[in-house]
Amino acid sequence: MMESIGTTEIDEYLTKLGAKAQIAKTVLQGLDAAQKNHALKQAAGALMQGSERILSANDKDYARAKENGMAEGLLDRLRLTPARIEAMAEGLMQIAALPDPVGEVMESFDRPNGLHIEKVRVPMGVTGIIYEARPNVTADAFGLCFKTGNAVILKGGRDASFSNQAITETIREALEHEGIDKNAVQLIENNDRAVTTAFMKLKEYVDVLIPRGGAGLIRSVVENSTIPVIETGTGNCHIYIDETADPAKAVPIVINAKTQRIGVCNACESLLVHEKIAGEILPALGKALLEKQVEIRGDETVQAHIPEAEAVTEADYGTEYLDLILSVKTVASLEEAVAHINRYNTGHSDAIVTEDKAHAQKFLREVDAACVYVNASTRFTDGFEFGFGAEIGISTQKLHARGPMGLKELTSYKYQVTGNGQVRP
Repeated sequence: MMESIGTTEIDEYLTKLGAKAQIAKTVLQGLDAAQKNHALKQAAGALMQGSERILSANDKDYARAKENGMAEGLLDRLRLTPARIEAMAEGLMQIAALPDPVGEVMESFDRPNGLHIEKVRVPMGVTGIIYEARPNVTADAFGLCFKTGNAVILKGGRDASFSNQAITETIREALEHEGIDKNAVQLIENNDRAVTTAFMKLKEYVDVLIPRGGAGLIRSVVENSTIPVIETGTGNCHIYIDETADPAKAVPIVINAKTQRIGVCNACESLLVHEKIAGEILPALGKALLEKQVEIRGDETVQAHIPEAEAVTEADYGTEYLDLILSVKTVASLEEAVAHINRYNTGHSDAIVTEDKAHAQKFLREVDAACVYVNASTRFTDGFEFGFGAEIGISTQKLHARGPMGLKELTSYKYQVTGNGQVRP
């Protein structure tokens, strides 16, 4: 499709997608758990069988992105490998193995007048997802939405357009082979910004919109959408090394959280160290970080113990680098650490390394984030790691869903009321 089209053409294009999604959602809501699980397994198999096609498409995206100077962290998000395609397929298999939340009776009770009331999980209907250059989201979003009886309309980033098309078409072909409406998953292939903006206003057809990407994308969706939005946030994640921390735990946790994958939202971007342990822990941390080619930006105490460290600025504390850069600050107390984190974090994931149970509990209680850790890497904030099979995103808001969003977070509920002729007096 042409990249630039007029307003009328945009409206017609999106209306057709929306109408198809509405029809597909009705089909999906008529499938039982066994039918959905079988289709998910077939889609997983199709991804594996179609891996060469998908990797070839991804090669085009990757070459173009590299030529355009995309940052290494973002290139890592974009890149698909045989192992990552296998992980996408495994995610669908895990989703198939999970209990189907649709139809679950969340609560039931009887009223004195004889009415029996049940609160029952139901699909959202049609879910829209706008995301950047992360092609694995295409498969994850399909799997979670399909299992919960939601049709999904995807709007991926321009940088991953070839990859997203290949993945979507592979899944649609698998659905069609199973006799299921392939429009259960649709991809907006036009990358014109006007199309994306118009999609945010497709309220007649789309029940909920979920953005996945950087701060700019999320802000744009929140400010422009007329569809209800579940906000997924950026990840300015912190680790605080308490005065009682065990260095044998602290160093591996920081290295994993910072360097295991740099271009992800649950990577550590800022490190706080209690001043009483700074002399012991900072030289070891500095050595380990520098071996991983991490650029350290620290305060005067940090620079005294790690001569290679550059001076930190106020702006550093609020930055999600998605790169081999780490801001480091020394603090005089747990209270100072908590206050700093709550000022600069994005409500995503923060961790404390400590051997003091009271300090751990205070940190868990007072840090305002979707996921708060004790003696573990922030890299575990992930639907796959939480046992959800995959995730639709990590919500940093507080209404409806918070943290990794799996199957239950893609459902709403309704009250089913059964009577025997009751009328209200």
